[in-house]
Amino acid sequence: MVVEKLSKTWFNLVHGRNLVYNQCWEDPRLDRVALELTSNDRVVVITSAGCNALDYALAGAGHVHAVDMNLRQNALLELKQAGIRKLDYEDFFQIFGNGGHPQWSTIYTQKLRPELSDTTRKFWDRKKAFFTGDTRRKSFYFHCTSGTFAYIINVYIDRIAKLRDGVNAILAASSLEQQRDIFKQYKLAESLWRPFIRWAMRRDMTLALLGVPRAQRKQIDEQYPGGILQFVMDRVEAVFTKLPIKDNYFWRVYLTGQYTPECCPEYLKPEGFAQLKAGAVDRVSTHTNHILGFLQETPHQISRFILLDHMDWLSKDPAMAILTQEWQGIMDKAAPNARVLWRSAGLNGEFVNPIQVTVNGQKKTLGEALEYNRPLAEELHAKDRVHTYGSFCIANIKNT
Repeated sequence: MVVEKLSKTWFNLVHGRNLVYNQCWEDPRLDRVALELTSNDRVVVITSAGCNALDYALAGAGHVHAVDMNLRQNALLELKQAGIRKLDYEDFFQIFGNGGHPQWSTIYTQKLRPELSDTTRKFWDRKKAFFTGDTRRKSFYFHCTSGTFAYIINVYIDRIAKLRDGVNAILAASSLEQQRDIFKQYKLAESLWRPFIRWAMRRDMTLALLGVPRAQRKQIDEQYPGGILQFVMDRVEAVFTKLPIKDNYFWRVYLTGQYTPECCPEYLKPEGFAQLKAGAVDRVSTHTNHILGFLQETPHQISRFILLDHMDWLSKDPAMAILTQEWQGIMDKAAPNARVLWRSAGLNGEFVNPIQVTVNGQKKTLGEALEYNRPLAEELHAKDRVHTYGSFCIANIKNT
């Protein structure tokens, strides 16, 4: 009980005062297939770093509501939107692709700051060093809590394990066969997972930096043979040896501190940037709220819900009561033929099925109210470039 309390206190301290995510850690390539977005769709997504909210606009969604309890996550998306509206592509990519700009202070003060809301302006006024590139952490992607973990891992790779040549070689590989050969040649499995890293990956303090609460960690420990450490080790090996790395921008940015023009999110590619600048960026709005609060306040029906993995956080009592209210809010605001996506660290994301909701005046469990597309979810999950989730769920809300 004491450990649980300390873990929760530390997690809340990290998440309550910091920008946690500097890039989204969910693969939107899967989401595009699963969501089948059209101009008629009104989407709700948890903001995170805002990359995927922009991606859904690029995929054709009519409007994307990015909702996050952490105002700093919305501040990051707002900053990206201001950059899209006011900067040319080269400066925008320098900032968000390379992770910093030598003229950041001038660009921010003259072009971006006037476009920001008061709350967002106050945040970035205090965090100018994130993009100046003149600190030890040269890249924005080595700042924030997840970025701090990435920075520590890079120091470990460079100075302790001395694996930089192997990491660079595998990132430059052009085929899976090459990736496997390099992985064996540099003995990455043995060299990476030294005792200190094994110890750190079992600590709640470390996992909190990555946005993994104790409830989510417990799901993995209970369901995956070998627990959280073996889960992470297996996932890292799969990314390096079983999935093409050449377009895996999620891992590239945390292993190098920057994207490349060929390996980056769609909003950072010239054609994506141009489409957003031409008006698609205006179809994304930010809301500092929790999902239930937003649903209670919005007058709109929602046709697509993307819940990321946050239901894992609410998977244990007493938080399950909050999750039940959230699902009732989803049912109340769902448009006809609405669809819900979520991920889970656990091996079965359908743990929500026993939750009871009221649909059209009738009490139902979610297992009865949802129609899962399990074959598609399984097919897409195997291709997930992030590859750190145990399961992926696609479910339509039944109309009757």
